[in-house]
Amino acid sequence: MADRRLLRLIRLMLKANVVLPDGVVVQTEEGTPQGGPLSPLLSNVVLDELDQEMARRGYYFVRYADDANIYVRSPRAGQRVMASISRFIERRLRLKVNMTKSTVTKPERSHFLGFRLRRQPTDGTVAVMLSKRSVDRIYEAIRAKTPRTWGQSLEACIEDLNAYLQGWIGFFRIVTPAAFTTLSDLDAHIRRPLRAIVLRHWRRKRVIIRRLVRRRVPVAMARRAVFNARRSWWALSHTPAVDRGLPTRLFQSLGLISLVAHWKAAQTQLAAAVVVPNQLSLTWD
Repeated sequence: MADRRLLRLIRLMLKANVVLPDGVVVQTEEGTPQGGPLSPLLSNVVLDELDQEMARRGYYFVRYADDANIYVRSPRAGQRVMASISRFIERRLRLKVNMTKSTVTKPERSHFLGFRLRRQPTDGTVAVMLSKRSVDRIYEAIRAKTPRTWGQSLEACIEDLNAYLQGWIGFFRIVTPAAFTTLSDLDAHIRRPLRAIVLRHWRRKRVIIRRLVRRRVPVAMARRAVFNARRSWWALSHTPAVDRGLPTRLFQSLGLISLVAHWKAAQTQLAAAVVVPNQLSLTWD
């Protein structure tokens, strides 16, 4: 590479300070700033030799930027390949392998770009599913975007939530039908904090009962839900009376998107064929 202007631009990006979410500025001493556009670009340049080496050895592998999985047949083979590839990376490419994030495990337990793979025992096909980390993160995001103390309108909350959900399902839409239950559970979970927000806006117990009755909830059911015990907004949001008074179609009319509906629409456009010929994966960072 002889273009000095490009080299200078890369150097400036490598030396740029990183601003953390809490506003703290961290100086970059080595490596590339995480989350920046330069990281995947340089990874592909530097690790191209690694791709060629793994292809030469006949490994089944997948790599994106500095994340990679290699698929082998047994734990013993996994340990052997892990040690061999680690030596190649550190000695040949002079890079450091993060052993705390590198492991030999089954594909359904590994996390790769937010996904995990599981071989179906009946027909041998491979299911593309959400990793545990991805599920935990979306639950955290939903909780952060639907606080019980939300002081604006419900429509504003849904609008902000939709912006996140559309981007999320746009990335994870390639999951196979094995992930349908998880998406359905997420849809149900998203509606529950929204119900809690509505209840808090109504505030008083008598107002809650009156509003539920207006929505065709029997008076006895509404009174039993509200007066039967001291319940938090969260606990009250999942009672039969509230589920009936604030049904799914209400939130649909307010514009709340459905992860399941978006996923089903994506399946008509996607024909994802994923092949994992072996049983174990090696993951490193």
